[in-house]
Amino acid sequence: MTTTAPRPIHHKPDETDKTLLNALQAGLPLSRSPYADIGADIGLDEAEVLRRLDVLRRAAIVRQISAIFDTRALGYTSMLVAAKYPEGKLHEGAAIVGGHPGVSHNYRRTHDFNLWFTLAVEPDARLGLEETIDILTERTGAISMRMLPTLKLFKINVQLDMTGKSDDKVEAPKPPPKRGDGVLPTDEDRKFICILQRDLPGTHDPFGDWAAEAGIEPDELLAYAERFRERNYMRRFAAVLNHRRAGFGANGMAVWRVPEDRIEEIGQTMAGFRSVSHCYRRPTYSDWPYNVFSMVHSRSKDACEEVIQAIADETGLTAPDDRAVLYSTLEYKKIRLVYYTPEYRAWEDIATSGGELPRWGDEPRP
Repeated sequence: MTTTAPRPIHHKPDETDKTLLNALQAGLPLSRSPYADIGADIGLDEAEVLRRLDVLRRAAIVRQISAIFDTRALGYTSMLVAAKYPEGKLHEGAAIVGGHPGVSHNYRRTHDFNLWFTLAVEPDARLGLEETIDILTERTGAISMRMLPTLKLFKINVQLDMTGKSDDKVEAPKPPPKRGDGVLPTDEDRKFICILQRDLPGTHDPFGDWAAEAGIEPDELLAYAERFRERNYMRRFAAVLNHRRAGFGANGMAVWRVPEDRIEEIGQTMAGFRSVSHCYRRPTYSDWPYNVFSMVHSRSKDACEEVIQAIADETGLTAPDDRAVLYSTLEYKKIRLVYYTPEYRAWEDIATSGGELPRWGDEPRP
């Protein structure tokens, strides 16, 4: 299972690009002219927004503009998985792991647990998460895989500050996003989710273009999008950036040993740092003692270490064994999760019949 794309052009964003990228990450209006609306907020006309967006896409700085759904609210189950491989088997294992359609992120990191991926299975999956992980462990030759589900969400907010005008410390962090109401999407809802999860075209009336393609009214599509946001199926409709091409070359996962009675307090404190995009409580194991995870994105490893040290100073977790920092050194796969695709059933058919599991990608990306 491979993908091909044109080689990205070289482009260094100027200050106007950076302002636009911040606005696109914050979210597009659910309107018939979202690019004109977002441009009006930052002093650009629609034509200039579309021209700049085209360049940013061709430079692979903007990965995608689409609905960002809450996987659990749609009925999927998902978790982070840490895997340990002999170096000689790592790339092969990563390719097979990435071949699962529910793997959206798959990285090599600097630790004995050297492969980290997120895995999701659909609501009516025949194989649950545990059985899927058991199959992947066996078929890829992993020494071990550790399931690291979210026990407590403190923050999820992947918005890179392109302008550098914001202080890193936020005094009052936003609460984590609300979960869905527990009612799963209907078949009709799924139809609209499948439309909204696509990459929004760079046109004057992109939602209208989608609606015409689907044979529905634009206002109906926008009404569904607004309803999904109100029901917390959809967090926002926004751009997702390629961190490295956007200039954020250091991706450090700082993991912490936090006393049980301080987890809530410290999780909230860590979530208050702008450079922290994700913050969770996760389970521990005999070979994995860290219970709070904070993902830090910075322009350099030194800058990343400065943020992590500031977190340590703020929380008092300053002892050498209080933390470890795992850096991403290879990106094997990073995509937006695609919902309601037959690829999930196809993967299960192959896995249960003993066939050769599909693979993702030919070469890892540094």
